[in-house]
Amino acid sequence: MTLVGSGDLVTAAVTAGGAALAFNVVTLEHAEGIAAGVERTRGAAILQISENAIRYHGGRLEPLAAACARVAVASSAPLAIHLDHVRDAALLETALSCAADLHVGSVMIDAAHLPYDDNVAQTRAFAERAHAVGLWVEAELGEIGGKDGAHAPGVRTDPAEAAAFVAATGVDALAVAVGSAHAMTRRDAEIDVDLVRRLAAAVPVPLVLHGGSGVPDAVVRHAVAAGMRKLNVGTALNVAFTEAVRHALAADPSVTDPRRYLDAGRAAIADVVAERCRALAAEVAR
Repeated sequence: MTLVGSGDLVTAAVTAGGAALAFNVVTLEHAEGIAAGVERTRGAAILQISENAIRYHGGRLEPLAAACARVAVASSAPLAIHLDHVRDAALLETALSCAADLHVGSVMIDAAHLPYDDNVAQTRAFAERAHAVGLWVEAELGEIGGKDGAHAPGVRTDPAEAAAFVAATGVDALAVAVGSAHAMTRRDAEIDVDLVRRLAAAVPVPLVLHGGSGVPDAVVRHAVAAGMRKLNVGTALNVAFTEAVRHALAADPSVTDPRRYLDAGRAAIADVVAERCRALAAEVAR
C-alpha cells in the first residue's frame, strides 16, 4: 500500500528544496493514467479531485474518491488524495464525515472570491473543522484567473497580507496568484518569480502554484528555486486525453467500444504525467 498524505509529500518537497506535483482527476482513466505516469518515473504525486469534477459526477464525492483510493493502494508509487477548490459547504461536510474511509488526506478551501475579511472568516472556520478530523488544509489568497474570468494584476497576492492571512486562518499551505491561470492550453505563462520569492520569505507555510499546465519547464525551475512547493497540473492532461481520443476515433470511425479510444486517452495522460515528473526532477536537480 503506497497511499500517503498530501502534507507528507509537500513536507518532503520542502526538505528537498523541490515541489510536489498534483494532478487533477476527472475520470477513472485520469487516475489510472496519472498512477502509470508516476510509476514510470519512480516518483510521487497527489491525485486531486476538484469540486467541479465532483459536480460532473452528480455531486457525489464517494465514487471517484473511492476509485482514486483503490488506484493508489494498488500503485507502486506513493500517491495522495486531495480535494481541490472546495467552496460548497455541503461538500465540505461530506468530506469531513467520510475523509478517513475514502483515504482523503487534504482539502483546498476556496474562498478567494470573497472579500478579504470574509475569506479569512470562512477559511478559518472550515480549517478548524478540517484539522479536527486530521485533514491537511490549503487555501487561496489573491484570485488565480482562468476559472471565473481573466487574471488581472490587481489580484496578485500581497506578501504582508499573505502572512496575516496564514496567521489568522491556521492553514497548512497557501495557493498564491503570481501570474499563472487555470485552463491554459499553451505553456506561455509568465510567473512573477520575485513575488514568489517575497511570498516565500513572508509566509511560514508552503506555497502552491495553481494553473501549472501553462507554465514552461524553465519557469517552473525558477519558481521552485524561489520557494514554490506544490504545483497543480490539470488542463494539460485533458488536452492530451482529448487529442488522443480524437485521433483514435478518426483512425477508425466504425469503433463503438469505448475501451478502444479511452485506452489511448489514458496512455496520453500517463505520458504527460511522466514528462512533467521527469522535467521537475531534472530542473530541481540543477
